[in-house]
Amino acid sequence: MEWLHFVSYFFGGAFLSNAIPHFVSGTMGQPFQSPFAKPPGQGLSSSTVNVTWGFFNLVLAYVLICHVGNFELRSIADTAPLGLGFLLLGLMSARQFGRFHGGNSPEG
Repeated sequence: MEWLHFVSYFFGGAFLSNAIPHFVSGTMGQPFQSPFAKPPGQGLSSSTVNVTWGFFNLVLAYVLICHVGNFELRSIADTAPLGLGFLLLGLMSARQFGRFHGGNSPEG
């Protein structure tokens, strides 16, 4: 496997992780931070914008995971970079958005 496949799977995992909060918040009808808000990443975007942004991230994840190389779900060599990208972006998002939603408290 080429190193480019590992990079693609890593970013595929990151985009997949980013798709979840935007899509879920949007489908619940709740506003959420997005790059399109003012200020970007801090202000709230509408639920429609978040569903669209979440879906776009899901499409990017699909392309990076399923159309680069030959991703094998049972292969640790393929799933490890995907899982690492998913985890790292999830942790970064938890820290970033926890500032706005109370998720960075010591008790939480």
